[in-house]
Amino acid sequence: MNRALPDVRLRVPTDEDAFAWHRVFADPEVMEFHGGAPAELSVYEELTARQRRHDAELGFCLWTMTDADGEVIGFTGAQPWPHAWGPAGEVEIGWRLGRAHWGRGYATAAALATLERVRATGVRSVVAMVDARNERSIAVTRRLGMERSETFTVPGAARTGHCFRLDL
Repeated sequence: MNRALPDVRLRVPTDEDAFAWHRVFADPEVMEFHGGAPAELSVYEELTARQRRHDAELGFCLWTMTDADGEVIGFTGAQPWPHAWGPAGEVEIGWRLGRAHWGRGYATAAALATLERVRATGVRSVVAMVDARNERSIAVTRRLGMERSETFTVPGAARTGHCFRLDL
């Protein structure tokens, strides 16, 4: 059964979005595959500033995701893979939602919008790096038509990450 995807809106993150991201992601379940503990506000202040630069320079970034009422529910978007290991030099798409919004189709809807926006900038392919235990995000990659291409051991952690790819 296919269900209609929810209305989701994407915008370039503002200074104030650092506070919203900090609040929405201050949940150990949300952060389970991102280090396990909620990040400090300063992490989101730097991240939102970097995303504004990406948008200005590349035409895409990790956008703030809002629902139909304008409530910040997470982020989604794309950015250059930021590490020396893994798919270095590639554009990664990703998403993170507040716990209250899981299971409603927001990640899929936002990721589909991301693919369209990134395609419009001329990017020819994207990757998604997903913790091998994160079945919810793996399911989103499948709905996007991505295929698993590689597996990496995350440096400094005893975790495995899968790299999914999609030609645009």
